[in-house]
Amino acid sequence: MCDAVGEAKVESGFDEPENSDIPLPDDGADKVLSFQEAMAIADKKIHALISSDPLLNNLHPEVTTDELKSYLALEHGQAMSLVVHKADNDYYTVVVEQKATVLDLKKALRRHVTLRMARKGVKRVLSWKYVWKTYWLSFEGELLRDDKALLRDFGIRNNSQLSFVKRLRER
Repeated sequence: MCDAVGEAKVESGFDEPENSDIPLPDDGADKVLSFQEAMAIADKKIHALISSDPLLNNLHPEVTTDELKSYLALEHGQAMSLVVHKADNDYYTVVVEQKATVLDLKKALRRHVTLRMARKGVKRVLSWKYVWKTYWLSFEGELLRDDKALLRDFGIRNNSQLSFVKRLRER
C-alpha cells in the first residue's frame, strides 16, 4: 500500500518542491498561519518576482494595481510617461493615457504625489485646490489652462517635460 501511494505521488507530480521558502505544515502538526504571516509570505514572493523580472524591476515593491496597469499600458504604447518639474528641482514622473486631457494629468499627478508621500511616511495633507489656484502646468512656455483640452493638442508626447509655473494675479 505504501508503494502504491508513493507511485501515485510520483506519477501525478505532487512531489514537494525542494527549495520552497513557504513553510508547509507538517503532517503531524496542525500549523495555521495568521493573516499577517500569510501576507508577509505573499509580499516576499511578489517582491522576489517583481525584482527578478527585467520589465518590472524598476517598480516599487508595494506596487498598486493602478500603477501596474498604467505601466503595462506604457509598455504597450497605450500610455505616455510625462516628467513634471517642481521649483525645487525635484520632479514627478506620471503615466497617463495617450488620449488624456489636462484634467486627467492633474488627477494622475495627484495620485502619484499622494502615493509617494504615503510611501515616504509623510503625514501632511496637500491642498490640491490651493495648488491649482496658485500654479499652472506649463509645456514649452505654453500654459495648460483648459482642463478639457487634450494633451496631444499641446504637442505633449511620451517623455515630455512639463513644469509648474506660478500664476500671476488676474485683475
